[in-house]
Amino acid sequence: MEPNELKIREKQAESAEKIAAQGTRVFVCAGTGCVANGSLEIIEKLKEAGINVQTIQEKKMTVVPTGCHGFCEKGALMVIPDLHFTYTKVKLSDVPEIIESIKTGVPVDRLLYVDPITNEKIAKNEEINFYAKQHRTSLCNCGHINPEDIDDAVAIREYEALEKVIRTMTPEEVVKEIMDSGLRGRGGGGFPTGRKWMFTQAAKSPTGKKYVVCNGDEGDPGAFMDRSVMEGDPHKLLEGMAIAGFAVGADEAYIYVRAEYPLAIKRLRIAIAQAEERNLLGKNILGTDFSFSIHIKEGAGAFVCGEETALIASIEGERGMPRPKPPFPANKGLFGMPTLINNVETLANVPLIMLNGASWFASMGTEKSKGTKTFALTGEVNNTGLIEVPMGTTLREVIFDIGGGIRNGKKFKAAQIGGPSGGCLTEKHLDLPLDYDSLIQAGAMIGSGGLVVMNEDTCIVDTAKFFMNFTQSESCGKCVPCREGTKNMLKILDNITKGKAKMEDLDLLQELARSIQAGSLCGLGKTAPNPVLSTLKYFYDEYVAHIKEKRCPAGVCSALRTITIDADKCKGCTKCARNCPAGAIKGEIRKAHEIDQAKCIKCGACISNCPFKAIKEA
Repeated sequence: MEPNELKIREKQAESAEKIAAQGTRVFVCAGTGCVANGSLEIIEKLKEAGINVQTIQEKKMTVVPTGCHGFCEKGALMVIPDLHFTYTKVKLSDVPEIIESIKTGVPVDRLLYVDPITNEKIAKNEEINFYAKQHRTSLCNCGHINPEDIDDAVAIREYEALEKVIRTMTPEEVVKEIMDSGLRGRGGGGFPTGRKWMFTQAAKSPTGKKYVVCNGDEGDPGAFMDRSVMEGDPHKLLEGMAIAGFAVGADEAYIYVRAEYPLAIKRLRIAIAQAEERNLLGKNILGTDFSFSIHIKEGAGAFVCGEETALIASIEGERGMPRPKPPFPANKGLFGMPTLINNVETLANVPLIMLNGASWFASMGTEKSKGTKTFALTGEVNNTGLIEVPMGTTLREVIFDIGGGIRNGKKFKAAQIGGPSGGCLTEKHLDLPLDYDSLIQAGAMIGSGGLVVMNEDTCIVDTAKFFMNFTQSESCGKCVPCREGTKNMLKILDNITKGKAKMEDLDLLQELARSIQAGSLCGLGKTAPNPVLSTLKYFYDEYVAHIKEKRCPAGVCSALRTITIDADKCKGCTKCARNCPAGAIKGEIRKAHEIDQAKCIKCGACISNCPFKAIKEA
């Protein structure tokens, strides 16, 4: 065999023939979101209808369960590339019409995507703004392959980069390629990936043993970027880990994934078994001297285990709590050995860099933030879901082009980016490029990629309280600044939303935030105050309104609501009194009623039950 001749290319041809024999492929999303919307039942009904065995219009058709397509709000999703059909919100009862549309080539009109701006129905996947405005790399195969069939992965050149690396490159050359690409950690901190690889490669192990750990402990509320890769393209992740192992001198690895991701765990186990069977993992991979095995460690779902040292402790069977650094994991990590830790999205980019070259990856993004980034776009936008865009794409492009604008014609108010560790961006930040450095300067951070969009009806103080409640609950309690500081910050925020705070509490809130940032042991504590500090910076007046005026401008904080009855409109029907859970409404039949404000719990039951619209909230 010639030095540059790759065995995997023979397998690519075989796999491609197998897929070609399937004829026209009908992709049905079988990611977690669409499964919840009944996609597995849809797949089975398509199979029962004979779509996998019979010929329709002289063409073989095959239904293919895929991973997440990203457009989760429109699930269950179905894409038929050969016919250029994309069907949204598919239900089990739609299957007969869909089969008929495949026969005739005429789409089912009511299942097509409707653009929220133009109201135009769009059949082609690539013409839907949600997809057309993206640039996918780590997610490029999600929704286009069967994640439980290794032939689908091999046919699209997965594992080619691995063989190229282990046959034709040295570990030093691999590390240099990652360094030159400019890839930075996608898990939150944005540390240069190549430098982390270089440190681990150079580290001396007392036994010669080193480890690679994939951090799949995705704990941010509303974040599902890593889950989508693990569910939709697991072989890309395994390949990236193997390349990393070759580069740093490791022969064993762990994927740490939370137990709340059962589908991801199932597909990773299937992928590992398939790769071992093909000698793409395990001993002497593809006949070389390189061996690499991968294990799965299920985590208990603690947010703090996203921190490197807490994650290591959890794998070792200890309670997931961070430890002081140094020593860093690159020198003393899992079981005391040098350990490389990267998150899922970071590792998923590695095979593409090795296939296409560092300059290809570096050509995307900004000067200091190369490549693309995935975001979980949620909240008050028309198009919610998982997206991937080049670093430096503006917030405006994400929200109004890909996201289709704010729902129900409401006004954009803010966006919380980076999850509970991130910060708040406002209307003046709409043209801010989404990259590591620009966001830090604005008081926010990319984090793992959570992006929650808020409209004019959102209470910023209540939002800050929500994120503080999350981080306080997830604090491991090891260090005093985080354990006690977040508790006291949450108490102050709670008092503000209940009208019990004083203006000096805002100074105390900021003082606590700075102390927590400076004194906390790990990244959870150091970033926990970010949502509060950024909202205080950009929405100070809203905090003041809660404290001084005892008023929630958005009308969200129930303790600050005042509900009254308009005596001129009230007919004395007593319906409000009969439905009041607190017994706060009194009055005689056919006479105007009154609300006892001391008893009123601001639940709004009276408003919703009044047939004469006589009750209003101030």
